[in-house]
Amino acid sequence: MRATIFVTDDEPAIRSAIVKRLSRRNHRVLGFESGEDLLKALEQDQPDLVLLDLKMPGMSGLDTLKRVRPLAPHALTIMLTAYGTVQDAVEAMKQGAYDFLIKTVDLEGIDPVVDRALEFLALRWSVEFEREDQGSQYALSNLEAHSPAMRQLLAQVRDVAENPKATVLLQGETGTGKEFLARVLHHNGPRAAGPFVGVNCTAIPKDLFESELFGYERGAFTGANQRKHGLMEKAEGGTLFLDEIGDLDLAMQGKLLRVLQERSFRRLGGTDDISVDFRLMTATNKDLKKEVARGAFREDLYFRLNVVTFELPPLRKRVEDIIPLALRAVVRFAKDFGKDVQDIEPDARALLERYAYPGNIRELHNIIERAMILCHGKTLTAGCLPRELHETSSHVAVAVTQGDQQVVRVEMVLGKQSLADVESAIIEEVIRLAGHNKSLAAKYLGLTRFSLDRRLKKIDQE
Repeated sequence: MRATIFVTDDEPAIRSAIVKRLSRRNHRVLGFESGEDLLKALEQDQPDLVLLDLKMPGMSGLDTLKRVRPLAPHALTIMLTAYGTVQDAVEAMKQGAYDFLIKTVDLEGIDPVVDRALEFLALRWSVEFEREDQGSQYALSNLEAHSPAMRQLLAQVRDVAENPKATVLLQGETGTGKEFLARVLHHNGPRAAGPFVGVNCTAIPKDLFESELFGYERGAFTGANQRKHGLMEKAEGGTLFLDEIGDLDLAMQGKLLRVLQERSFRRLGGTDDISVDFRLMTATNKDLKKEVARGAFREDLYFRLNVVTFELPPLRKRVEDIIPLALRAVVRFAKDFGKDVQDIEPDARALLERYAYPGNIRELHNIIERAMILCHGKTLTAGCLPRELHETSSHVAVAVTQGDQQVVRVEMVLGKQSLADVESAIIEEVIRLAGHNKSLAAKYLGLTRFSLDRRLKKIDQE
């Protein structure tokens, strides 16, 4: 990286040599004779690095360092010292200097010290950028919530996010964004500065899950050559997210329950109780009440987890959110693929809204990613979308959800479809919605069961 470096040394020869050496490496380097001159320059300009001599007439290096930090809080300071003043350099590091450099005639030690400092700066900037990017990604103001179901959910999310201790259970079909919502809760609450530790209960083998969650002491079992901190310890001060909690075996459910009751645990092979402070969030695509009824999930653990529950609606029940989510995905993949796609054409929007999305938001993202690979203009067209969306659109009647109401949309191409075709399509779609329960379908259609059977028989004969 090309950096701005301020060099402060009262010896002109050394100062000039350092400035020339670093300038040859394509850095912007300015030299100053005294600490007073450096402080004046900091009022107008901000360096990345400050090389500061410890022993100078007038204001000393240590006194200058104390005044540099508030003026240039993001700059790193490297102290320049002679052989006899190493103890002073160590004292300077205690006061916030990044490193120290012993001055020699050939200055051969300057390059590695400066390189280390610049690597540290680049890493710090990268971490800060990632943190800021994550913060904006999970900001409540950036979430797409146009459907009534999502608006109601997010109104509750704001309140729950502010409570740092409330245990949260997230339920919903696969791909509805349960982990994403867990991160939203984390990043918008008092624990945002702490870690978010996500664990998929099905991804870790059963016989390793306990050691991964609790950690272990050296010698706890064959191969335990040193102490290992578990995921619970790593979540200290932040959030522990257990995904697919419904698949956790009964033995581990009991151990997790104890942790929630005692707020402490023991590493495998350990004898000391370790106190923990984290917020627990769990997620599942199973109905835990039914799992409890059939004996596959502990009722006492369910009550512990079910403090605050969010049911994430499937995408087919939040049609108003499909296009906003698709447009956001278009922007993201346009950036990733270096394309100038800015919108989705009306025909493509219609196809996207009609599709049922069995894979929910995750499937929508995959659809848009594939379409963006094939798109060559500034607008995403229907021709870029996969075949299954076009097959769905060929149906005359398609069920969608608007707010809390299920609606059957009907499209009749004049001259190509008859009234009988439309009636048949509506009946078939309503039967599908009713789970092939003909009595319920007849109720939806305002018919008797006998009338529905008669109409179905007529359709079969045509």
